[in-house]
Amino acid sequence: MNSDQILEQFRKSDALLDGHFILSSGLHSPQYLQCALALQYPQDAARFARAIAERLAAEQFDTVASPAIGGLVIGYETARALNVRFIWTERQNGEMTLRRGFTVREGERILVVEDVITTGGSTRECMAALEARGAKVIAAASIIDRSNGTADVGVPRIALATMDVPAYAPEECPMCHQGIEAVKPGSRSKT
Repeated sequence: MNSDQILEQFRKSDALLDGHFILSSGLHSPQYLQCALALQYPQDAARFARAIAERLAAEQFDTVASPAIGGLVIGYETARALNVRFIWTERQNGEMTLRRGFTVREGERILVVEDVITTGGSTRECMAALEARGAKVIAAASIIDRSNGTADVGVPRIALATMDVPAYAPEECPMCHQGIEAVKPGSRSKT
């Protein structure tokens, strides 16, 4: 799958939205990716995951890990495509951590998979939680990279599609200056 095919699938599933959005990072953007819609059909999630696995075929991973909640579906499917175990991190009291009885071994080789990377913050938090327990994060992957390749997570990273979508601090947002109402879609919003 190439980048254009990925983005077309997002458009067809109404997962690529235009407007004025508040991202989970707090930044504002004229585009929003609602990956849950792009992943609602298992065959689509499996196809994206196989593409990620194929691009990382030269690496050996023991485990795939994802930050909850956005990375769960694609992380699970990527683990299935790689035939390795899947675990996730989640926020507890504002801090990303392993819960639900998940553990990692010293030196366990992990691939961190997300749906979308904008700043890389959730990926870095997930990595820190795993590395604090002795795991070795080898690489990271996402379906979409909104940063146009600029997000640095400290390990090699691939994305199936790369976009150059601006993200603004609220005080610098041109849409706010124009009086366009911002909405906060997604799993951490109240809308």
